[in-house]
Amino acid sequence: MTTIRIATRKSPLALRQAEMVAERLRHLHSGLRVKLVPMSTKGDKLLDAPLATFGGKGLFLKELEHALLEDRADIAVHSVKDVTVSLPDGLCMPVIAPREDPRDAMVSNRYRSLDALPDGARIGTSSLRRRCQLKALKPGLEVFNLRGGVHTRLKKLDAGEFDALILACAGLLRLDMEQRIADTLDPDRFVPAVGQGAMGIELRQGDAEVEALVAPLNDRESSLCVQAERAMNEALGGGCQVPIAGHAKLEGDTLSLVGVVSSIDATEFIRVSDSAPDSDPEALGRRVADALNSRGAKRILDAVYAGV
Repeated sequence: MTTIRIATRKSPLALRQAEMVAERLRHLHSGLRVKLVPMSTKGDKLLDAPLATFGGKGLFLKELEHALLEDRADIAVHSVKDVTVSLPDGLCMPVIAPREDPRDAMVSNRYRSLDALPDGARIGTSSLRRRCQLKALKPGLEVFNLRGGVHTRLKKLDAGEFDALILACAGLLRLDMEQRIADTLDPDRFVPAVGQGAMGIELRQGDAEVEALVAPLNDRESSLCVQAERAMNEALGGGCQVPIAGHAKLEGDTLSLVGVVSSIDATEFIRVSDSAPDSDPEALGRRVADALNSRGAKRILDAVYAGV
């Protein structure tokens, strides 16, 4: 193979992530030509309503996955937190690149920490998970749905429409906007999204040549953590736009995982943590999901789905 085609969304962050993968591939394989195939997705076009009302974050993937299945691209680069719990037939995601900081960040021009936000402060976020955790931690905040790319959201903050935003640290760091972070939120207190900070490489199942080219990009630690988080999410029947949070860490050969499920109004907030040897991350994820369900998570999530 002399050329590999990378399907990517057109947003600045998505293009930056795809270019990071392209740079690594060029470095690893002398003479390999790497071509980006930018696409607009339905999720990028429908910006006037919460994601949950028209299908969740999977709408950011469909066009890219169709390009893979129709052989218009060889790989797709995704933010793992946007990837649905099950992939379409014929596709796989065998590579998880080294994970960036998985924490959430508070961005504000007026306040230096989440704890400093006063009652009545206006907070913008597109995430139901973040909305629920904000309500649980600081019920006096006013939380508003805010969608669009990172730059679009920052413009609204700078125009005074919000007192603060909650964004992923990883996106800000990859866009060289670390200076915009006012506060990084402790992942044990404000649990990140499943897969947050990780980039996944999706490709056609059985395409051995392409898989061999991208295999060196896989990071074992990141992959183990993502496997545990996604297994928990799948066992809970979770999509990408429900109040489920999950964060795994690897220390030595021990993998730990914390999972959270919340009701929409944050009056019910279930948290479970567990650890196990790193030999079977998916088993750990399923065990945490079982423990969450035993404490009422299924009933809460059924109510969430009924209300979406």
